[in-house]
Amino acid sequence: MIDKVIPIRAVARPDPPPFRGEVPVDTRARALRDLRISVTDRCNFRCTYCMPREVFDQSYRFLPHDALLTFEEIARIARVAVGIGVQKLRLTGGEPLIRKDLHRLVAMLSELGVDLALTTNGSLLAKQAKDLAAAGLKRITVSLDSLDDATFRAMNDADYPVARVLEGIEAAAEAGLGPIKINMVVKRGTNDEGIVAMAERFRGSGRIVRFIEFMDVGSTNGWRMDDVVPSAEVVRRISERFPLEPVDAHYEGEVAERWRYKDGAGEIGVISSVTQAFCSTCTRLRLSTEGSLYTCLFAEQGHDLKRLVRGGASDERLRDEIAAIWAERADRYSEVRTAETARLRKVEMSYIGG
Repeated sequence: MIDKVIPIRAVARPDPPPFRGEVPVDTRARALRDLRISVTDRCNFRCTYCMPREVFDQSYRFLPHDALLTFEEIARIARVAVGIGVQKLRLTGGEPLIRKDLHRLVAMLSELGVDLALTTNGSLLAKQAKDLAAAGLKRITVSLDSLDDATFRAMNDADYPVARVLEGIEAAAEAGLGPIKINMVVKRGTNDEGIVAMAERFRGSGRIVRFIEFMDVGSTNGWRMDDVVPSAEVVRRISERFPLEPVDAHYEGEVAERWRYKDGAGEIGVISSVTQAFCSTCTRLRLSTEGSLYTCLFAEQGHDLKRLVRGGASDERLRDEIAAIWAERADRYSEVRTAETARLRKVEMSYIGG
């Protein structure tokens, strides 16, 4: 039995220098702008590229509830982070909607006055969309890897139907959580035959589909380069059916490369972490469900904030710590990825979100 696959090593650190009032910039001149917050390490799906069932089985030991940050602790860290320049907050998991009364946290974070979004597998969205919107959530992203029911059930490995995710998407739209983004992780030989069908289904709907290259996150998803469908191929396949043209990014550091339909029926995005690394403009910091900060999706270790939060540290001490962690950041995993680095024991995506 694999007891833990998540490296949760806390780095021993001296007291940080005092924050000087400017937005923290790392060693590669990247400013801190985004904080992704994982609210649970649990999920009701067992997607093969994220939480394969042979690892995350009935004997797998998830974090006990008292190890998780409380909503109040999360909101405090987020408030401090916003105070030093964070402009966007995103709630992730695991599956965030599993966390009981998540709308309470949304209400707390919405008071900070920054962009607040959430990523979900959509399974519980139909029941919670109205409460989330009423609490102040502005935007939502739904993971949907295939419109073919058999393929989707096989990929989520929980026998969950496509129709119920689509119901969640419509409920989110009715609640005003838009524009809604749809994320499709593309894996060759698994769901890539559905690329054009996915684009066609949401053309003209106001929904934006983003096609994501299969990535070597964590250490359990069996990643191989042969399984990657390059974004250039995705764009070519769609454009052969529905002609596309490139669109400028909304802002510097935008992860998805934008393409719009020439006939005006909307746009798609492609996220190319493998074939077109965007490390040089990455502005994201990640807070794990038990209070560790990670400076990269492919990190091998985190920085323990919970010891400060539960140890009586002041907001100023938390501020200095977060700023110092970012200032020391030098991550560029996707730019230097090799077969060897891909096999490193990295933090699991289900622990810090995508």
